Amino acid sequence: MDIKKLPKTEFASAVAQIAGEKHIEVQEILDSIEAGLISAYKRDQKEHGIIVPDEAVFEVVIAPESGSFAIFEIDGKKRTDVTPPGFGRIAAVTAKNVIDQRIHEAEKDTILAEYVHKIGTLVQGYILRNDPYKMTVGIGKTEGICPKDEQIRGEMLPLGSKKQFLIKSIHQDAETGRKDIILSRADGEFIKQLFVREVPEVGNRAVTIEAIAREAGSRAKVAVSSTQAGVDPVGSCIGQKGIRIQAILNELPTTEKVDVISYSKDKKQFIANALSPASNVKVTSTSNGLAVALVAESDLALAIGSGGENVRLAGVLTGFEIKVQGDRA
Repeated sequence: MDIKKLPKTEFASAVAQIAGEKHIEVQEILDSIEAGLISAYKRDQKEHGIIVPDEAVFEVVIAPESGSFAIFEIDGKKRTDVTPPGFGRIAAVTAKNVIDQRIHEAEKDTILAEYVHKIGTLVQGYILRNDPYKMTVGIGKTEGICPKDEQIRGEMLPLGSKKQFLIKSIHQDAETGRKDIILSRADGEFIKQLFVREVPEVGNRAVTIEAIAREAGSRAKVAVSSTQAGVDPVGSCIGQKGIRIQAILNELPTTEKVDVISYSKDKKQFIANALSPASNVKVTSTSNGLAVALVAESDLALAIGSGGENVRLAGVLTGFEIKVQGDRA
């Protein structure tokens, strides 16, 4: 359907108005209507026992006098009007549905464009639907998807409940072209953004989060440093009487603990700090990605953690494989 062939009808004016208001090219609307009408024509023919060949070529035009649609089949230089009797009603309904769908898509694209600039930040959402593969979350005027692997293991969020989510990415399906806002509560960046929200010194960059290691739902370790003299990075994150860290913990399952670690450029000191809550730690060597830490027998269980979790997360945080040994001295 060539825009140049479009007569000045009430329909044409309506298309032009919609295109202007929704910031859609007029030709895009017309092309979508043409494709919709050709599909409607093929369905109509099939209902009457006529199968239209896939290779058949069609053209859609509008009658200048009435603004009604007509279907022409193109066979070489031959052009035949194949508009079925009573097709006007089908065409009108089809055109309306196509326009409504295109408007919906345009509005969704506009909303998605806004969320592109919000990737990496937090958003409050409420749980709409939950299935074995994903959680559908209402966020503002649209919905986001929290896939199973972006959810906190063991966390059960009832329908209608409100929670914070990280806007992780915008995903486009390669086959359908559908775009979805991907949300996460399991990503380490989710923890970081909670600190940005709850700790002013992190928000204004007086305190820097150097690294995060996390096993969502169980434990997270956050290494922090200060960019300003006199600012205690760990104390700032904990807050007076633990009020700031508690606000962060309130957004997590009760099973998840958060260790705030003082970052150090000294590798041995950083590894020792990372093995917190163990306190009597002495790192004897760091070479070829392997570190050896001597820990007092009284702190050995703390350094290793349940199932080796503490030493494992400390390794992820520091970038070393840490071998913990009891120090009997």
